[in-house]
Amino acid sequence: MPVLSATNLKHAYGLRIILDGVSFSIEPGERVGVVGRNGVGKSTLLKMLAGLMTPDSGEVVLQRGARAGYLHQDPKLNPEETLWGEAESAFARLHELHQKLDHLYEEMATAEGARLEKLLDEQTKLTEAMEAAGGYSIDHKIAEILHGLGFTDSQFKIKVSGLSGGQKGRLALAKLLLENPDVLLLDEPTNHLDIEGRLWLENFLKNDFPGAVLLISHDRYLLDNVVQRIVETEDGRLIDYPGNYETFRELRAERRLAMLRAYENQQQRFRQEEAYIRKYKAGRRAAQAKGRETKLERAKEQDQLEKPPEAHSFEVRLPEAPRSGDMVFSAREVSKVYPLEDGGEKPLFRNLDILVSRGERWGIIGPNGAGKSTLVRTLLGEITPNTGTVRLGSNLRVGYYRQTHEHLPAEKPVYQFLQDTIKKEVPGVQMSEQAARDLAGAFLFSGSDQDRPLGQLSGGERSRAAIAALLCSAKNMLVLDEPTNHLDLMSAERLEEALCDEGGYEGTLILISHDRALIDGTCDHLIVLDGAGNVEIFHGSYSEWHEKDVQRRRERDRAESDERSRREEQERQRKAAEDRKKAEAAKPRQKSPSLGALERMKTEQIEEKIEKLQTRIKEIDAALNDPEVWRDHARASKLSDERNTAIGQLEPLEFEWERRASEA
Repeated sequence: MPVLSATNLKHAYGLRIILDGVSFSIEPGERVGVVGRNGVGKSTLLKMLAGLMTPDSGEVVLQRGARAGYLHQDPKLNPEETLWGEAESAFARLHELHQKLDHLYEEMATAEGARLEKLLDEQTKLTEAMEAAGGYSIDHKIAEILHGLGFTDSQFKIKVSGLSGGQKGRLALAKLLLENPDVLLLDEPTNHLDIEGRLWLENFLKNDFPGAVLLISHDRYLLDNVVQRIVETEDGRLIDYPGNYETFRELRAERRLAMLRAYENQQQRFRQEEAYIRKYKAGRRAAQAKGRETKLERAKEQDQLEKPPEAHSFEVRLPEAPRSGDMVFSAREVSKVYPLEDGGEKPLFRNLDILVSRGERWGIIGPNGAGKSTLVRTLLGEITPNTGTVRLGSNLRVGYYRQTHEHLPAEKPVYQFLQDTIKKEVPGVQMSEQAARDLAGAFLFSGSDQDRPLGQLSGGERSRAAIAALLCSAKNMLVLDEPTNHLDLMSAERLEEALCDEGGYEGTLILISHDRALIDGTCDHLIVLDGAGNVEIFHGSYSEWHEKDVQRRRERDRAESDERSRREEQERQRKAAEDRKKAEAAKPRQKSPSLGALERMKTEQIEEKIEKLQTRIKEIDAALNDPEVWRDHARASKLSDERNTAIGQLEPLEFEWERRASEA
């Protein structure tokens, strides 16, 4: 039975139909992704399912007793509460259950008979509800989720009013996850997450969250690794695809190809009919031609297929940029620190040595606040480093995509903006209106959208226009700072096509991004910041670096675990030795049970055996001090057993030797 369902939803904004009689359902525990171009109804659908919007017609049904949780883009948080306190408020229902249980215990103290039986039943139900709401281990859960989403212990006592917009967004996500609803409705949950946060959320949604998930995201790797079904919003409809995002892309391409063939076949039949009608309209077959014309008009009105949205690859020829020098820029022992309010300093990067050559593609990754944008501006000479030197190459023309676009002329249509950019940035090159429209089309501006003024575009559309202008401005080095933040999935894929080797851009690329798919698709070198001032230079793709990083972490965790085991074993042996000594001291002095046999041994034989046993015990102790030995638990256990046996053999020998020495 679906935990959440919608039937025949219809909704329009003015004359623009967003949802046209769509139906949808999600089962308990199911993971579903929602994709589609910006403005086609994804967020509208989620708000209706969350009960925040009322459709023009249709109904939404939430399973009885179930709870739906929606991630608000503009969350309502208590500005006077601390970060921890606001996260803990997610357990308001649990606190209420605790209070009810306390009152119940008070009643049970004086209740008898049937009343007591009823109260006992209520206690059982309350206890079960409390377990479902988090039980008694909420501090651990709060810390785990806040840490996973990138917060540190030092931030837990900061007031909400002192948090940045991105931190408030992450806190709102943390609260929602802590509330543990039966179905999560997530609209772009990765917007404020760095790569570590995305990896954590990906694992949490896939392995830890028990409920259903309906997810809008432009993070292709998240969709690939979490969802089991994709729903695409297109022309007011919902189109269902089984599988993850990669499977969706394949099935969607097949579907659109089939639609295009059917459309072209129908158009061919229409053209053949029109040719017949023109040929015989005035001749002996005029009546037959007239009948076929009526039939054709009816077919066009009732049965005409729509041409599927364009699905071709990026095929626009970009203006050729002047050739830069072989060395684009270099840095030698470059460091930068950030001054803190308390007078201290936060290191962003230390002793960076790097050489970037013409045509290379570099990605810069790291936690939020690690200094990625500062690093780029330092390498471009906009910011002076605290130590070290930066040298720029010759004939360098830099195109810098920043995260804000206030500089765009609000009154200019998209195609004209691209024309004017070419005219300004590439002297001597004229772009025709048709060429400008082709470029706009390559960046998914179709039809009348190409004539809309920039000031009337959404944030994602302005981002696309700015990126298109940057790519056509003949820059031999592009610096892109989070270019996919406001792009839908299709636009991000189009950007990747334009930047990859086959897309036509031949210059040098510096990309700051948390979009793992985009980094993998465009970059073969990485600069990795860790947020503590350390910098790693890696020659390879993001996936290669991530695989190496996962292996490093496993080895580090294993080494730490082995070291803990070694220390615990040494402590156990030390305590066991102390216990044996205490027990021996408490015993009355008496001869060893095997003393008769020892009495028959010569003193020289006893001394020789003592020496051999002591030597072997030292050898075993040396081996047990080697961490490598503890990696082989069977070997370590065998050595420990041998040591205990040797000590057991040594004690009576020493006892007999001391007895003889005292009598001499």
